[in-house]
Amino acid sequence: MPKRKSDPKYLAWLHEQPCCICEAFYLPQMSPTQAHHVIHDRFSFAKTADRRAIPLCEGHHQGHFDTSKVAIHREPKKWRELYGPDHNYSRDESH
Repeated sequence: MPKRKSDPKYLAWLHEQPCCICEAFYLPQMSPTQAHHVIHDRFSFAKTADRRAIPLCEGHHQGHFDTSKVAIHREPKKWRELYGPDHNYSRDESH
């Protein structure tokens, strides 16, 4: 299995971007942006390459502090029903 590609510069840039879900669905972003490595349709527990990561606010990502949103790591099926597969928001088309 090839090693996951790391790109710290891309991840730093990603943290400066708005949450792609808040932006796409006209929701207020109430927490900082985090990098989310896509999980839908992955068929593995290995993290995807950093370039496949998407910008999510903490509420749409982990939901530990901002509980006003559906967090992908708390409710992945519900998140997908509401917003579609997470890899659809990736700038990297390879999946």
